[in-house]
Amino acid sequence: MKFFFVCLTLTLTATIAWAGNEKLAQELRGRDAGETVDVIVQYHQTPGAAQRQRVAGKGGQLRHQLSVVKGNHYRMTAAAAQELAEDPEVAFISPDRPVFAHLDQADVTIGANLAASYNVNGAGVGIAIIDSGIGDVDDLNGRVVYSHNFTSGASQDNFGHGTHVAGIIAGSGQSSTGSDYYRTIKGIANGVKLIDLKVLDDNGSGSDSLVIQAIQQAIALKNTYNIKVINLSLGRPVAGSYKQDPLCQAVEAAWNSGIVVVVAAGNYGRTNPTTTYGYGTITAPGNDPYVITVGAMKDMGTPGKIDDMIATYSSKGPTLYDMVAKPDLVAPGNLIASNRSQSSNLVNQYPLVGIPMNAYKITYNTGNSTDYMQLSGTSMATPMVSAAAALILQQHPTMTPDQVKARLMKTSSKSFPKTSSYTDPATGIVYQSQYDIFTVGAGYLDIGSALFNNDLAPASYSAASPALQVNAGGTISFVNGQNVVWGSNVVWGSNVVWGSNVVWGSSNLFLSAANVVWGSNVVWGSNVVWGSNVVWGSNVNSAGIADKAGSILTVMEQ
Repeated sequence: MKFFFVCLTLTLTATIAWAGNEKLAQELRGRDAGETVDVIVQYHQTPGAAQRQRVAGKGGQLRHQLSVVKGNHYRMTAAAAQELAEDPEVAFISPDRPVFAHLDQADVTIGANLAASYNVNGAGVGIAIIDSGIGDVDDLNGRVVYSHNFTSGASQDNFGHGTHVAGIIAGSGQSSTGSDYYRTIKGIANGVKLIDLKVLDDNGSGSDSLVIQAIQQAIALKNTYNIKVINLSLGRPVAGSYKQDPLCQAVEAAWNSGIVVVVAAGNYGRTNPTTTYGYGTITAPGNDPYVITVGAMKDMGTPGKIDDMIATYSSKGPTLYDMVAKPDLVAPGNLIASNRSQSSNLVNQYPLVGIPMNAYKITYNTGNSTDYMQLSGTSMATPMVSAAAALILQQHPTMTPDQVKARLMKTSSKSFPKTSSYTDPATGIVYQSQYDIFTVGAGYLDIGSALFNNDLAPASYSAASPALQVNAGGTISFVNGQNVVWGSNVVWGSNVVWGSNVVWGSSNLFLSAANVVWGSNVVWGSNVVWGSNVVWGSNVNSAGIADKAGSILTVMEQ
């Protein structure tokens, strides 16, 4: 974040007069008399033509009328601003300060605004975006270094999903920056190189083979473009064990080649609200234990985490068939503003995704922006984590994918409410959420903490997400192999690789004592996750768990 501090020298007389004028903001005092400045002039009463004419007589140019603050935005010399401050009708003159609200508070919520403090923006790191393509938009100019269309259709992003994802990662904010704007919509790691691998068509549909081809291409281009991260904001139903699933095997190949793979958890947390409460709805390849699987939070439009809640549509673990603990992390994914491709079918199909021009620009135009739109879903949370991985890898280029995953999970925020609820205004259905590891994973993405932290898991260790098993007597334990980051003891204990600061936190995640996810004291009783014919039982069923284009949500929770 940068501020508008400029201090030059005036004559002694002008400096003394200026310093004594309380109508001028501190940043304007002492500026060179001939310097052109953009200022907001507030009056005691809403200004009219007479006030504008007086400013014009001093050489000032009216930029915008700001009646809501009884003022106007002018461009004038510093000397003219000093003279104007003597006008008895003027209440205060201040510089037109830059305001940065990247991603609708989401960047501040996850600490992305602290990246500049560590002098990182992802520069030099390549991120392969396997999606519907990346549109030719101003905010992404110069960021796309390679494109390949694996579909039989047009190469441009006619769907609009991939462009939005790319903007969350690397949008420059160019189309919402300047004196006409009061809000800049900007990505988290806008120094990265983007590798555009298009696998979804104009309707957001693709296939395993297309995705696998794209993953192969990313691996092949790894050294050419320093591809360190693959973003997969897409998925499909889990059809069997990840050990046989070709999509899962493809992401494992990328992981083993040294690429961090970040995948959307899916948007089926509302599935069977009175039976399974969305448990067991993680989609493939997010069910693979190697990858970083991301669920979605609601940042509630505020920069702090204290009021944030899980998005009820965010898919929950454990995974079908293999019972892997997922998701691994959660990140903001609700009502996220980012770039809009000019030919986006999403805007045409779902007008609610549009963003009014006056939501970020000083204008009377209430029509929708042609540069930005907002989407909700785990698709939007996924690139937040991809961008975070890029920042870490710029800071520590030799870290392995497992070390990056372990760092992100360990440093995630673990302060959650025990429960929350959301009432759908359209249906009246109340969705209950409980903050266990199958809902929020290891915690809430915290980029600032991840960049500050220096703990490093041994390079030979795996950060594969653990599977669970039911033991004799009905107890639950994790199934871990040797040399795993989480250690052989239970993850909520103190004897793990990380010492006392455990990856998954403690009591607030319902992992011990009687009040556990599968215990009798949970919100909805005991026969949910571990019922004989629900998720844990032998008759698992993935029918109806589709995730078109990974997680496009038309339901936007408030």
